[in-house]
Amino acid sequence: MKKKALITGVGGQDGSYLCELLLKKNYQVFGILPRRSSPELQTLRVEHIKNKIKLVYGDIMDKSNIDDVIKKVKPDEIYHLAAQSHVGVSFMSPNLTSQIDYIGTLNVLDSYKNYAKNAKFYNASSSEMFGNHGETKLNESSNMQPASPYAIAKLASFHLTKIYRESYNLFACSGILFNHESHRRGLNFVTAKIVKGALDIKYNKKNKLELGNLESCRDWGHAEDYVRAMWMMLQLKKPEDLVIATGETKTVRNVCDYVFKKIGLGSYKEYVVTNKKFLRPNELHYLNGNPAKAQKIMKWKPIYTFEKMLDEMIVKIEDRFFN
Repeated sequence: MKKKALITGVGGQDGSYLCELLLKKNYQVFGILPRRSSPELQTLRVEHIKNKIKLVYGDIMDKSNIDDVIKKVKPDEIYHLAAQSHVGVSFMSPNLTSQIDYIGTLNVLDSYKNYAKNAKFYNASSSEMFGNHGETKLNESSNMQPASPYAIAKLASFHLTKIYRESYNLFACSGILFNHESHRRGLNFVTAKIVKGALDIKYNKKNKLELGNLESCRDWGHAEDYVRAMWMMLQLKKPEDLVIATGETKTVRNVCDYVFKKIGLGSYKEYVVTNKKFLRPNELHYLNGNPAKAQKIMKWKPIYTFEKMLDEMIVKIEDRFFN
């Protein structure tokens, strides 16, 4: 019999790659679509596999609705990916971010505990929880000092998942994922914004690209590698909270430099300007992960390099918007 997987946030970047991975592994895949969102927008990233998965309406903010979904599906694995995931937006909408990212997780966890406690549960945590540590490689034992409403909500859901695991003897774990990108990334996230903005300039749609802090330094990987780690975490014999990262860092400036040269525009300095409106009220300057534990216990390692990831984003985004 096929394993059943239930994914919240199925319409996002990670949800779409996870669907593809689970289908290859012969899972029966169920994805939750919130009724408050446009079905066309929610299914855009899974349009090519929509007939191979079962999409069900649900909303993590509606506890009784999530109860009904979990009772009906009876999943073997639950991947909780749904979130308000944009850090900048969390400063503008802190209450909404807290409701979705914390209360939403509470609702899903509690339904899981009550109606599918023999299933395995994955919670999507974030490297943003660590905050500013200077140029330090961060691991599972590093102190967490969140620097945004998003990071606070994610840290609360991280601890909540741990509490449910220890209190109710559940297989519940959190993946502390560092930044991961792809051509499916929303254009309001900086890597996709840079690629699309550079292509707009190449095709004479615009003449400038406005960005925030060019010195922000991040550990960037590819979403396809990271959803593989999610699945691997639920195949372990016991639940582990793990850092998933490449261990290498680049600045926003490095991304600009690579992309503009790759598409033949030369130096980004002729086109990129800083606009203060894109700066965070509390800037997180540097994030670098140490994935040693995940590499040791799961034998996980990324396949994509930073350059290969950006190369693919350039090709796919160019094809989507300009060909």
